[in-house]
Formats: sequence, structure tokens, C-alpha cells
Amino acid sequence: MNRGAARFAPGVSRPEERGAVPPLRVAVVGTGEWWGRQHAELFAARTDTSLVAVVGRDPARTTARAQEFGARAYVDIDEMIGRERPDLVSVCLPNEAHFEPTLHLIRCGVPLLVEKPLVFSLDEAETLVAEAAARNLFVAINFNHRYAKPVRLAAAALARGDLGRLAFATWRFGGEAGTSRHPHANLIETQCHGFDMLEHLCGPITSVMAQLADPSGTGWSTLVVALRFANGAVGSLVGTYDSSYAYPDTHLVELNGTAGRVLIHDTVRRFSLQRAGDETAHVWRAGYFNDTDRAFHATFDRHVDDVLAALREGREPPVPVTAGRRALVLACAVIRSFEEGIRVSTVDQ
Repeated sequence: MNRGAARFAPGVSRPEERGAVPPLRVAVVGTGEWWGRQHAELFAARTDTSLVAVVGRDPARTTARAQEFGARAYVDIDEMIGRERPDLVSVCLPNEAHFEPTLHLIRCGVPLLVEKPLVFSLDEAETLVAEAAARNLFVAINFNHRYAKPVRLAAAALARGDLGRLAFATWRFGGEAGTSRHPHANLIETQCHGFDMLEHLCGPITSVMAQLADPSGTGWSTLVVALRFANGAVGSLVGTYDSSYAYPDTHLVELNGTAGRVLIHDTVRRFSLQRAGDETAHVWRAGYFNDTDRAFHATFDRHVDDVLAALREGREPPVPVTAGRRALVLACAVIRSFEEGIRVSTVDQ
């Protein structure tokens, strides 16, 4: 499937349909073949943005990526900012290389959209959040799972009270490992989506208890966490790098309340809502022509719609940098719980 074509599939408003506006000048920092390419492709394809620059460490690779999308190549952030004056910089770097470039960009005072995880160190997260706050700077983080159609349907069902009082929530997600060498890579760089989505849907997590395993011998690559929410519900989070993304239901979310249950399958694949005592469920799956809602990459496009609207209107980001810090706070509490064998409070952290 052509990801660019999916962005403006039927049912998705085009930028020109939302009113003619001058395109925002966007630079992408990062030249990775996965999400780095996705960032560049998205901002080059939109009519309300202009991809003016790509910044990378390797001159040849950076030039190739910039030429691919009609932008200029830079290996120096300061030079790029001075020459291009971007309205927004999108940061998509290797997971363990986020801190220094992000801090530098914040100190330059340029609005940012950063990839998850924010960082791996809570001290570094505190620094980034404090530096952004001191400048009243627009800094968004890409927790794009929130923008999947099944997740939006689940949030609407909860808001309407369709589930009654929430009893429990479960999150399971995992596949193969990435390139990170951090012993808690799965917890911090992948399950950050779980912490963010569970709090987005169910409210604050107030405590955690954890068990971690190392079946592959490369770090704590599989984990299970018991959760308590401020609303009295309980939950579980299971994450792993010792599985496969090829498996059906590699991602599964269950929200069970006194009046009904919601299931989310593979983030974008399927949503179901079933009332207690009713053997018939209300099910959503993307229709034949609905390439946008069936495509995981399009969750990023939908998030960017909201990011750009907020930036233009002078509002806070739809998913602010503090959400990245919060996910790391919860991850650090999980590590402490496992290492000390205790339940750890996450209130007011």
C-alpha cells in the first residue's frame, strides 16, 4: 500500500478543505529508514506544510534523503535553523540518542514534535520539560496510538458511560526487539505507548507492581505489571520483545466495566463494544475503501493534523512533552517495584 496515497483517502479532510493557509516550514532531524522516512514523507506530502530541510549526521545519507523529498540537507542544526527558520522541527532519532539534540533545539526556541520515548533517564526528562516550560515552548510528543480509530471509539464509549464503572483494563503488546542496548528497552521505548494509552483512556495510574523476565539473555525483555487506577479500577500491562509482530493480536486492549466491555485488536484492526448480558457485539473494522483507518502509519498523520492546528492557533500540543515524562515516571516505578519487590506509588510524580 502506498502510505502517501492513504493519507487523503475518502473521509479524511484535506488541508485545502480546511481553508487555505500558508504552509508551515518544517525540518526533520533524523534520517532513519523507518520513522525518519515516515516523518519526511508526511511533511513533504501535505499541502499545509513544506519540508524545507533534513538534518542528519552522515552527509551522503542526509543528502540522499533530502533530495528524495525536495528539501535541503544539513549536518549542523544551528546552520539549518539560521538559514531555514523553520516553524516546526520534527525530531526522529535513534531511541537512545534523543536527549542532546532535543535539548539543543529547545534552547534554540524552535517548536518541536519529538518521537517517543522522550529519553531513558528521568533526570534528562526533567531537564527537557523544565527547559521547554521556561521558554513556554511548544513541544509535542508522538504518542500516535491515541489517534487510531479503535482507540478513539473506545474513548467515546467510555465518555458516554457505555461501560458503566470500569473494573479492569488490560494491555498486551510485543514482538521482536529493536536495536536499543538498554536493559529496559522494551519497557521504556515500547511500553510507553501502553502507559500513555491506559492513562489516556482510564485516568491516572496510582501504583504499580512488576515482574520482569530475561528469556533472550539481552535484558529485561518481557514483563508484566499490575496496575491500580485513581478511579478504583485495576489493570495489567504485558510487554515483550520475545514474541513476533507477525502474530495476530500482537496488540490487544480490553476495557471491562460493570455495564460492558471494549476490545481493541492490533491498534487499528478491530474495535468491539459488547453490553453485559448481550450476546451481540457492536464491531468496527475499516471498510473496503477506508485505507486511512486501517493503516497504522495514518495514526501519525491524524496526530499531525492536531499538532499543526494547535501550533497555528497558539494552543498547547494535543500530546505535550509532559506525557513523555509521565510514561518514563511509570517505567521507573516499574523498575523500582521489580528490584525492591514492592508496590510503588505513582501519585504526584
